[in-house]
Amino acid sequence: MTDLTTEYMGTTLSNPIVPSASPLSHEIENIRQMEDAGAAAVVLWSLFAEQLSHEADELEHYLHYGADRFAESLSYFPQEPQYTLGPEEYLDHIAKAKKAVDIPIIASLNAVSCGQWTQYAKQIQQAGADAIELNLYYIPTNPQLTAQQVEDVYIDALKSVKSVTSVPVAMKLSPFFSSMAGMAQRLDETGADALVLFNRFYQPDIDIENLEVAPNLILSSPDENRLPMRWIAILHGRINASLAATTGIHSSEDVTKMIMAGADVTMMCSALLKNGIEYIKEIKDGLIEIMQRKEYESLSQLKGILSQKSCPEPAAFERANYMKTLQSYGKTATLE
Repeated sequence: MTDLTTEYMGTTLSNPIVPSASPLSHEIENIRQMEDAGAAAVVLWSLFAEQLSHEADELEHYLHYGADRFAESLSYFPQEPQYTLGPEEYLDHIAKAKKAVDIPIIASLNAVSCGQWTQYAKQIQQAGADAIELNLYYIPTNPQLTAQQVEDVYIDALKSVKSVTSVPVAMKLSPFFSSMAGMAQRLDETGADALVLFNRFYQPDIDIENLEVAPNLILSSPDENRLPMRWIAILHGRINASLAATTGIHSSEDVTKMIMAGADVTMMCSALLKNGIEYIKEIKDGLIEIMQRKEYESLSQLKGILSQKSCPEPAAFERANYMKTLQSYGKTATLE
């Protein structure tokens, strides 16, 4: 029998397939279906600090101008009349989800200031969440800010949550740091239990006719998983924190590649929105088929076999792969 178990943030999961934050987790019945289909854990949709503070002026500002700051802000914020979800509803949803399923429930919190992080993270733990994912998606637009100051925003957020909670804490990051490896190491040393790589840009578009910035949600494609795959391969074995791969995971082949690179779990959203919750079973069955075909008895045998650490000369490997990619395009390209 193929062993798909994996360790994530100190917890043994039955397999590496985890639905990431999405509207699908709004309904308890959907979470039950995820467990039945084979999900090893579920990340709930993000709770935004603006939802909790009920500061109308601040909410209005971020609804219209926050595209460069918050992941999901352009895609999952309802229109103002429907914008009623507050802390009590979210905390109640966590408690109901915990009663409904046996798999871990990971809450997702999106905030800015340390005061917001600590206040709500503590309540989320008290509601019964098995872990917390800090979804800090921050693009600094102030040219006076240094790279060190930007990094400190993430470090301070992690420290503040760790100081008031005892459940595992994951940091969901964007890839846009001057030194991604250095930032990963800093977060690891500060106590991050996992790094979730990577957050997606939800870029605004421009409505020419109405002369305004407009939301434009585009679901991920499999090509987008190359970036998280590369960084997971680089970080595997070099930090203690668990590694979760997210963005562009649409097939059992994508899951397999991420595990080979060194991921502990793989998280998917767009694939489930496109194909339905039952697609989890297809992904899981496909992973088993690949492992049996390649004669791997357990996920642990597969994990990290193609990470950068497994290469005797990783720098040379990266350079050679870069040149090989360019040369391969030249060979296949044809002139009209």
